[in-house]
Amino acid sequence: MTAATRSRSRSAARLAAVQALYQQEMEGTPLARLLHEFHDHRLGATIEDETYHDAERDFFDDIVTGADARRDEIDSLIGERLAEGWSLERLDRPMRAILRAGAYELIARPDVPVASVISEYVDVAHAFYDKRESGFVNGLLDAIAKRTRT
Repeated sequence: MTAATRSRSRSAARLAAVQALYQQEMEGTPLARLLHEFHDHRLGATIEDETYHDAERDFFDDIVTGADARRDEIDSLIGERLAEGWSLERLDRPMRAILRAGAYELIARPDVPVASVISEYVDVAHAFYDKRESGFVNGLLDAIAKRTRT
């Protein structure tokens, strides 16, 4: 696997992980069923004439299961960095999913450089939001990185 292919595969895994975390929060899908559904029907699939990049499955699984297992810790890290008067519940579900996945990588994947994590989740944010929200993702994940990575 070339570095470019791995990069695309990991980018696809991150986007899929955000989608899975969003779906889990929306529908309460049990984790095992959620992973199975994404493995069999989403990762690398063609849906409505659009072919999705094949995602690095182990990386996808790690983000989804890790963010789920450490949700209280991650939500606390995010909540501590929100502006006065803001709470995690005030953020919409896609934003929560992006921040949870990014925060998980920052606290649990020291093999992935901070700049890569932040840049990738800013790119994911661009798929859902305008520039302002992408800047919010950048600032919040940067603050978490400063707290969790030395």
